Amino acid sequence: MLSATTDPRSFGLAFTALLLATGLAVALSLNSGTISFTVSEVVRALFGQAQGPQILAFQVIRNIRLPRALVAALCGMNLAVAGCLLQAVLRNPLASPNIIGVSAGAGFFAVLVMVVLPGHLHFVPPAAFAGALGAAALVYALAAWPRALDAGGGTVTIILAGVAISALLNAITSGIMVLHSDDLDVTYTWLIGGLSGRSWNHVALVAPYSLPGIVLAIFLSPKLNLFPLGDEMGSGLGSNIGALRFLFIALAAALAGSAVSVAGTIGFVGLVAPHISRLVVGNDSRVLLPFSALMGAFLLLVADLCARTVFMPVELPVGVVTAALGAPFFILLLVHRGREGGHGSTQ
Repeated sequence: MLSATTDPRSFGLAFTALLLATGLAVALSLNSGTISFTVSEVVRALFGQAQGPQILAFQVIRNIRLPRALVAALCGMNLAVAGCLLQAVLRNPLASPNIIGVSAGAGFFAVLVMVVLPGHLHFVPPAAFAGALGAAALVYALAAWPRALDAGGGTVTIILAGVAISALLNAITSGIMVLHSDDLDVTYTWLIGGLSGRSWNHVALVAPYSLPGIVLAIFLSPKLNLFPLGDEMGSGLGSNIGALRFLFIALAAALAGSAVSVAGTIGFVGLVAPHISRLVVGNDSRVLLPFSALMGAFLLLVADLCARTVFMPVELPVGVVTAALGAPFFILLLVHRGREGGHGSTQ
């Protein structure tokens, strides 16, 4: 992939422009829907009190649209940062939470908790994290199988293993949802990702994982720059590459799992956001991670806005929009890698 320079001034300008675009996306999200409000009504609903004729605007904006926008932003950030971490650690630009099975593992465990402990939904995020981490570990173990490596798969085997594990876990999850359709407070739209009906409770579920996880990832981002150099060189620089790899995969699993637990298995954000960011700010993880986080928030906010408004009053699951945009991008990446004629790193 092409890359840009990452001098502080250009990064600052790019980050400011993206921050403004994200703010605009939030503003449009607050005022888009079957009921429209004036700018002054939106401002009063956000910062005022619910009284008189302002009650409707207050309820719709403060209690429906604002938490939905926050969930979209947090989940977009989580998926984008998780994608960045996985692409660097696995040295594979096609790695992302949904492609290598992390999202499917999170979804499987989340649905399992909904069935076994329906009255304890606060266990869903940690269960999704466990499922995401377990799926990542399984995929990595399969990809590291000696015969697979001898067959010439290398890191590309991770993609093949991830596709297989994702298919299996998604099939089992679908079966559970069919057998317990009367007990589950979720629908099939959850399997492809949806933000409809998200409330402050969902913000409270995802935020404790999002904010510390993203801050920790950015704090550790200098270590992430060691992985494109190779394990031997990284170890030669005094770092325990094996421990770092486990830490970053666990962190990616926590971020992706928490996003899946509240928004379902939204695909391709974790693939597209890091690549777009890499084109703008380059490969240095110290600037790539924060920029990708903001890019992920922006992309999911825009995707949700399209899902809500394109066929209004009918609302699409946001996962349909991200798949429609992300699948062609994934194909372009495959074509690009085919032209490069190798399976090495493109970091």
